[in-house]
Amino acid sequence: MKQGIAATMGAWSARHRKTAVFGWLLFVVLASYLGGMHGAHKVTDAESMPGQVARAAKILDDAGVKSPAGETVLVQHPSLTADDPAFHAAVDQVAAAVRATGRTAGELGPYETGAVSADRHSALLRFTVDGADREAAVANVPAVMDAVARAQRQHPGFVVEEYGEASSGKWFGDQFKNDFARAEWTAVPLALGILLIAFGAVVAAVLPVVLAITAFVAAGGLVALCSGLLHTSDDASSVMLLVGLAVGVDYCLFYLRREREERAAGHDPATALRIAAATSGRAVLVSGVTVVVAMAGMFLTGIADFRAMSFATIVVVVTAVLGSLTVLPALLSMLGDRVAKGRVPFLHRLRPGAGDGSRFWNAVLTPVLRRPLAAAVLATGLLLAVAAPLLTMHTANLTFQQQLPRGNALVATAQRVEAAFPGSPAPATVVVKARDITSPEMTRALADLQSRALATGRMHGPTEVTVHAEQNVATVDIPLYGSGNDAVSAAALEALREEVVPATVGAVPGTEAPVTGSTAGSVDFNRQMSDAMLPVFGFVVAFAFLLMLLSFRSLSVAVTAVVLNLLSVGAAYGVLALVFQHGVGAALIGTAGVGAVESWVPLFLFVILFGLSMDYHVFVVSRIKEARDAGLPTRAAVAHGIRSTAGVVTSAAVIMVGVFAVFGTLSMQSMKQMGVGLAVAVLIDATVIRAVLLPAVMTLLDEKNWYLPRWLHRLPRVGAEPAPAGLPAAPRPEPAPAGAHR
Repeated sequence: MKQGIAATMGAWSARHRKTAVFGWLLFVVLASYLGGMHGAHKVTDAESMPGQVARAAKILDDAGVKSPAGETVLVQHPSLTADDPAFHAAVDQVAAAVRATGRTAGELGPYETGAVSADRHSALLRFTVDGADREAAVANVPAVMDAVARAQRQHPGFVVEEYGEASSGKWFGDQFKNDFARAEWTAVPLALGILLIAFGAVVAAVLPVVLAITAFVAAGGLVALCSGLLHTSDDASSVMLLVGLAVGVDYCLFYLRREREERAAGHDPATALRIAAATSGRAVLVSGVTVVVAMAGMFLTGIADFRAMSFATIVVVVTAVLGSLTVLPALLSMLGDRVAKGRVPFLHRLRPGAGDGSRFWNAVLTPVLRRPLAAAVLATGLLLAVAAPLLTMHTANLTFQQQLPRGNALVATAQRVEAAFPGSPAPATVVVKARDITSPEMTRALADLQSRALATGRMHGPTEVTVHAEQNVATVDIPLYGSGNDAVSAAALEALREEVVPATVGAVPGTEAPVTGSTAGSVDFNRQMSDAMLPVFGFVVAFAFLLMLLSFRSLSVAVTAVVLNLLSVGAAYGVLALVFQHGVGAALIGTAGVGAVESWVPLFLFVILFGLSMDYHVFVVSRIKEARDAGLPTRAAVAHGIRSTAGVVTSAAVIMVGVFAVFGTLSMQSMKQMGVGLAVAVLIDATVIRAVLLPAVMTLLDEKNWYLPRWLHRLPRVGAEPAPAGLPAAPRPEPAPAGAHR
């Protein structure tokens, strides 16, 4: 009988061990080297945001107009006012110190622009940081920040602090690098430590980690090579590490544990490897395809950052699957029983033959199988209760202040600036593209735009107009009232877009005037995410259902997989809303409730979790179906499948939860939300779902688990594997618990 893909790849790898191992190493080195030589092309501003914000960025890019990185220096005194000579002298000295760096341009003092607070105790010095792009400005800003810090030391009675796009960009850039390095150096040893406990042997523990790391390195090179066609991002690299390490270790763990089980059951090395390839190898293949399909749903968002994250994740998952199905069988064939070498005293021994599972999982499973209906009702009720807070979930593009940890110096400065000058740190910008930007009609329209904006009472001065005559482009900065991310700012933006702009510059024939800025970016991004939610959800659910249907040829299994995954995702959403929006338990993870969940996190979590949850579902259900195909009745097969996979699912889940939890300790709020959401969902999935709800539901369905309507019998047998030679006979039926339903 013709072998399936996974079995064929495993058999080839075992026969050509050196070719497989050295071929993998060559692939990793070449991919990494060529990717490094090519370099990574990052997502541009015009690509990264939707709506009017994207259009504004495109106009400026096409015109060759670079938006300078705006900075401000707050000069504040508790008793002196801006009219006092000493205050005036301090402002002048700060301005001179900033100019002396040679890294700034367009200095605008508070006395020229009127940027003095209503109580006269605060003044803002505005300027831009030199640089052809945002990265160059960030590189130049340290010299300016040092000059401002010296000015603060020279004026101890004043508050002299800097805040702006370049200084905040520098903080984010530095913090991202530090966090990413910390995640790498924490997640890898953590995974290794968990595997040491699970296997009790150094060689067996190191193999999955090494393969996961090499898969991540190779995928990073491939993503860089392809970035000329599909731009990548820093977020994509972070997600690639997160998912790559988790699935890479899990896939190897599934494969390795099955091979060890078969050796412990008495099979020779070749037969054990062949059985592992045909069973766990197939589960890895189906799981990997499911993750890839789920991640492909992110392309439907129409947002470049999501496309970058999706592509990077797909590449690392495909690479991890390839490594698990090729180089891992070769290494296991080479090592044989030496894979259990390096046993660590006092740690859990590698006992893969313990098919009855641990005492703990036996204690959990026995009452579930005895009272499946009660277990299903209780587990479902618990999950729905945990998911309930999602009904109150509010999503938003978190502001700079919300993203940063409490006590951050930049946040404190931003709050002081906002208190003295509401809306000033992040004004809306009207980008005007006209046939003749210097015509009298357009000049009047630009003036009218400013006056009408102020007349609404939702915006305030000072406004600023910059005309680029050669490009027929102008930008108009108009501060909005509100925090920049609240209903007040959103209403002001709507008034500017829907009323003020159409009645002024928009009324001039041949003129285009999109509105951009941080508030506009948040509004446009949220709208795009809302519009994309239904198509993405529908795509992922439909294709996951189809893959399960084709893989197991059972309508019941496919429906159960989708419903259980939706329950775990809903529970994760509930925890996100409860912790990060309402602040319940937030202090336990070093943060506080910020009143909202980052707008991209729910959709991202849905896609990731729907893919990753299939790891356990495919692995467990494959083992159940294998036992049933070998002759056990469904109820006994469910008990055998859950017990025989309990140890490996526990180990895999602990690794995933540990890796994801590391991201929950990072500085930025969005990374915390992503890490905690993933960790909670995987924990729920591996415990309540797989250990309670799945066996309860499958026990209740009994033989209906394998129901396939007659009209679907023509479906292709995707991924179907024949029983390999040496596959053990049907496991001995386990005694039904007393009182079990018949």
